[in-house]
Amino acid sequence: MHPDSKPKGILYLIPSSLGEEKLADVWPGGHVEIINRIDEFIVENVRTTRRFLKRAGYCRSFDKTVFHLLNKHTPEAEKAGFLRSAVSGNPIGLLSEAGCPCIADPGQLVVQQAHEMEIAVKPLVGPSSILLALMASGMNGQEFRFHAYLPIQKPQRIKKIREMEKESRASGATQLFMETPFRNQALLEDLLTHCIPSTRLCLAAELTTAREYIRTMAIQKWRTTRVPSLHKRPAIFLLQA
Repeated sequence: MHPDSKPKGILYLIPSSLGEEKLADVWPGGHVEIINRIDEFIVENVRTTRRFLKRAGYCRSFDKTVFHLLNKHTPEAEKAGFLRSAVSGNPIGLLSEAGCPCIADPGQLVVQQAHEMEIAVKPLVGPSSILLALMASGMNGQEFRFHAYLPIQKPQRIKKIREMEKESRASGATQLFMETPFRNQALLEDLLTHCIPSTRLCLAAELTTAREYIRTMAIQKWRTTRVPSLHKRPAIFLLQA
């Protein structure tokens, strides 16, 4: 770097809450100082991001804050300019809709671009539903695989469940996956119907909130237990054969 050139800014990976829990319980207080140094953010939804930042203690005027929208509809040409001001030395924040950026969300593409542009990347500590569920499940935390969303169509979904069960039985690795909240019950029914009785299943719903539910049992026991409704409740499923 030329001695007279300005250092590049930092891309901060800012975790958001998983629900309306008390933010101080899941979000280090030092993050407030960091976000108040930033006036440019890359987000999935501007409205919910503004609400979260305000709850987190963001004091800057939103009228002077720049928000770049990152989702499946964002043109590639537009993404290329998201980090332009960081090259000039300005900090930029990347937020997920819930939990940690780049874990089961599109933020990884921005981080990849930052590395290519030699912009420093700083991940901040915060809640991750995937890691919290794995920690609390009692399943193998040494080897695990996250599959994200399973197929929507029932035949393909059942096939995927059997493949995960077979993989877990062969390797011992915990299988983690999720579903759109309004399809949770259909997925749970398929798991209880098509997994072998000895396979262990963990349901981890609404983590860090007042309605948090975490329970691990063998499929055989789940079948004789009153299963809670997971309809429209954010949840992570874990399976170990």
